Amino acid sequence: MAQHDYNIANQSGADFRSDLNNALSAIASTNSGDTSPTTTFANQLWIDTANNVLKIRNEGNSAWITTGISITADNTFNIDGGTVNGITALSFSSGSSVTTILDEDNLGSNSATALATQQSIKAYVDSQVGSVDTLAEILTNGNTTGGTDISLSSSDITGTGNITITGIVTPTSIGATNLSGNLTLNSNDITGTGNINITGDLDVSNDIQCDSLGIGTAPSGTSGEIRATNDVTAFYSSDVALKENITNIPDPIEAIKKLNGVLFDWKKSYIDERGGEDGYFVRKKDVGVIAQEVEKVLPEAVAQRSDGIKAVKYDRLTCLLIEAVKQLNEKVEILTREKN
Repeated sequence: MAQHDYNIANQSGADFRSDLNNALSAIASTNSGDTSPTTTFANQLWIDTANNVLKIRNEGNSAWITTGISITADNTFNIDGGTVNGITALSFSSGSSVTTILDEDNLGSNSATALATQQSIKAYVDSQVGSVDTLAEILTNGNTTGGTDISLSSSDITGTGNITITGIVTPTSIGATNLSGNLTLNSNDITGTGNINITGDLDVSNDIQCDSLGIGTAPSGTSGEIRATNDVTAFYSSDVALKENITNIPDPIEAIKKLNGVLFDWKKSYIDERGGEDGYFVRKKDVGVIAQEVEKVLPEAVAQRSDGIKAVKYDRLTCLLIEAVKQLNEKVEILTREKN
């Protein structure tokens, strides 16, 4: 470290040489020292060893300007509260060069070489959060593919308000969609492999298709099966205005004589397909009729499923019983008249 007043007085040869060498040393070491040089000049350089920075004297020789160059760290340039003017671009080891900083609340320039100010980013985000509150607006603002679908992969949708969907929701896997408000679907489908749990109302103005359905209980997982823990109340269409070719069931007693009301045990394979015995929906011992017997006398009450298994519409057997009772009553009336 060396500093000099840069004033070489008249002196003997040896003293002159020493004083000159000190001045040259000060120049070579950039006037390094922990205090300011006593003699200063405009545009003079000084390495401030107390703060480990390079300083330069201003043009008016009235103050020191601290540069961003550190003398203790490699490749370091710090701007400490100063202003840097005249920079045309900032370049990095990768990516685009930055040529300007913009303060646009709408981020309208869409520049690939401009940085946005924190204020403009906040203003834009606030404006979008405040205005995007419907599915249509989400699609308009966030769907870059230009389509009308939203894809959900695995995250939850959790909310306390209402969700109204007028388009298509096709998730590949819904982990769990939990809503304490209402879910209103106006058109198209919801397709997924997970669960949708709703504690509010589910209003659907279009169709719902599911593999199995549980009312008041978990679904069985058996395709096409509906389970309910309470009454299922429904009315079948039966208006005469809807019917033609109306005839009474012939020989109802003879038909009933060909049927058997049976007690039976379900096979293990059938029980296993329905999740095993639970003492409520699935029981080993049961009561009913045999579909093949019913099919022979009242085929309208039997249907064959896609897996080949025959099923009986038990409510349709009531019609057969009505006609059988009427026929028996006629016989009782005849016998009563004959007796009298």
